[in-house]
Amino acid sequence: MEPDSTGQSPSGKFSDRHHGRSSGSSQKSSIKSRYKPLYFRFWFWLLVGFGGGLAALSSVWLSIEGSLPPANELLATVRSQTLTIAAGDGTILQQQGPATREPLKIEQIPKPLVQAFIASEDRRFYQHRGFDRQGIFRAVWANLRSANLVEGGSTITQQLARILFLNQERSLWRKLKEIRVAMKIEENLSKDQILERYLNSVYLGQGAYGVADAAWVYFSKSVNQLTLSEMATIAGLAPAPNFYSPTVNKSAAIGRRNMVLQRMQEDGVIHASEAMAAKNAPLTVKTSSPKRLQAKASYFTTYIQRELPKYVPADVLKAGGLTVETSLNPKWQQAAEAVVLKTVTENGKWQRFGQAALVAIDPRNGEVRAMVGGTDFGKHQFNRATQAQRQPGSTFKGFVYTAAIASGLSPYKQYLDSPFKVDGYEPKNFSERFRGEMSMRDALAASINVVAVKVLMDVGFDPTIKLAQSMGIKSPLIPAYSLALGSAEVNLLELSSAYGSLATGGMHTEAHGIRRIRDRSGNIIYDAKFTSRRVLDPDSAAIATWMLRNVITAGTGGAAALVDRSVAGKTGTSDKARDLWFVGYIPQLVTGVWLGNDNNQPTAGSSSTAAYAWNRFMVQAVEGMEVEKFAALPNLDNRKPTIKRQPVKPRRISIGKITDQNSEGGSLRQGENSENYQPTRRRRRRDRQSQELRHSRWRSRLQRQTPTADPQRYNRLMDRLRQNRIPRQPTLDSDQ
Repeated sequence: MEPDSTGQSPSGKFSDRHHGRSSGSSQKSSIKSRYKPLYFRFWFWLLVGFGGGLAALSSVWLSIEGSLPPANELLATVRSQTLTIAAGDGTILQQQGPATREPLKIEQIPKPLVQAFIASEDRRFYQHRGFDRQGIFRAVWANLRSANLVEGGSTITQQLARILFLNQERSLWRKLKEIRVAMKIEENLSKDQILERYLNSVYLGQGAYGVADAAWVYFSKSVNQLTLSEMATIAGLAPAPNFYSPTVNKSAAIGRRNMVLQRMQEDGVIHASEAMAAKNAPLTVKTSSPKRLQAKASYFTTYIQRELPKYVPADVLKAGGLTVETSLNPKWQQAAEAVVLKTVTENGKWQRFGQAALVAIDPRNGEVRAMVGGTDFGKHQFNRATQAQRQPGSTFKGFVYTAAIASGLSPYKQYLDSPFKVDGYEPKNFSERFRGEMSMRDALAASINVVAVKVLMDVGFDPTIKLAQSMGIKSPLIPAYSLALGSAEVNLLELSSAYGSLATGGMHTEAHGIRRIRDRSGNIIYDAKFTSRRVLDPDSAAIATWMLRNVITAGTGGAAALVDRSVAGKTGTSDKARDLWFVGYIPQLVTGVWLGNDNNQPTAGSSSTAAYAWNRFMVQAVEGMEVEKFAALPNLDNRKPTIKRQPVKPRRISIGKITDQNSEGGSLRQGENSENYQPTRRRRRRDRQSQELRHSRWRSRLQRQTPTADPQRYNRLMDRLRQNRIPRQPTLDSDQ
């Protein structure tokens, strides 16, 4: 019987053939479902999704971790892109970039001000560990209710992370990094440390970084002088400093202040009466410019910035965040600036010089303690203490005579001061008169040019140049006869540093102004370790100092004398008094002064003016300083030379005679015809009266003569008149 279309036979049973086919089909279906491809299975895609998500999160996590600052940088106290230069006592001299002028310890910040920031920015600051979920939800809800941005979700720690390590980019990636950095900060710093860093670095508008700057900028006060109302005003600035600034939008500032006060009351840190009184207080603003824009010792700080590349790699400088600790003494610096300005103001006009510079160095360690490069940094940024190369004049004689002493010559060795010409070069004394035989010591004190050249010839060019360079002169020195009179160009810093080698008994330490450099975390990345080296034997240094002390007591540097201690030093003027110098020292301090014009025009002054400026500064610098004595004069007999002379062998020498006309004789006071002699008004008046009296006497004698009767006698009398006429004393002086 044939089955019907349903596969059943008339008896209602499946046929064997169909049954077999059906059974095989179900088995195949079962096998097929058992071996279905994985991508058809739900759990497969669930695993793939979970694994992919985990991998993605791991990748993001690793990317975030890889972009985070190193753990040691999490201790940073300042932002990047900043530079702070501090004096020796920690006083900030100059700042560049977003930094506070007055970083405060948390103990120095009034507690209500700290509480105001917590109430305003992060009410759960002490409960979270850098990231506050509740704070985010609360901020979102508050913003939705007000339909405006009234509250932020970032914690104080997140804000600190953004300030110190990130930027202001608005992106999910930056937010994720911010959260992670905040968590790491919380792991490494205490809550107080976080608050201290935040309150010193948060930007509060009008160029103010940190609460100390804000107190000064808005109210011209220190933080401990602020009222509760003013504290709340400052704390309310953080979310939008420009919008809530009381100098820009006073009504918005008052509204924000009141909200901060309300939150402080709700948090229980102030009473309702205090909050009400502060809300009702008038908001009185008294603005001042940010202190970080006020630079001190500008010539010195520019010198420091030029020195930085010597000690810090370029990439570190570019990254910034550095604090440079210098050797400057603020008290001495203030005195030096006042002396320089006073000298130019009082003497510059009538002595025809417009600029001055001063450098003070501790010769024992080479530290620059004061530096003034001019009278007005705002108009002239050129630093005349470090950048101006000028002829040192007779101050260079200090090295010539020191070389002579080190070569074994006696300070009492006699030289003839007379007309002298060597290989076409003819040195002349300023007075154009000569003194005859005189010792090296006296010639140095009177700054006699002819003798200085002869001493240089006896010692030699190379020994003198090598000694000067080892003592601290870095500028090129040309071997020439004029070198003895200071024809080579040097700057004030190196000249003063070189004289410091005599103050220390022959030990030289390179002049420098940087003690330490710290990175943004406060770690020392450079520590000055300049070592002293011997450049001159102690006996020669002591003898040279003894000779230079005579310059002060009996020579051209009398204006520099100090009442309570010995001074050694040397005056100097260049050709036509273009440069006026004095470099002097005591055992603890060497100071150099320069006066002149930027255009190199001649002055009408003398180096005694520079010596007097030196005295004005040193009188203030030595206040409270222990009196130290120079080394005693050693035995001058049988000394062994420490440098070898290489005498110059000239091709031609011409020595003239001393006549009555070119001889100084012994009638003039000591030093009267030296480089710095400057007669007083009374002395000049007395000289004029004496001259007029002598002339009147000669006229009376001439009137009694009859020239037509004896013309030869008349001529002889006229010659005698001309020869015996008292020369007019120079009011201004210089070396030639």
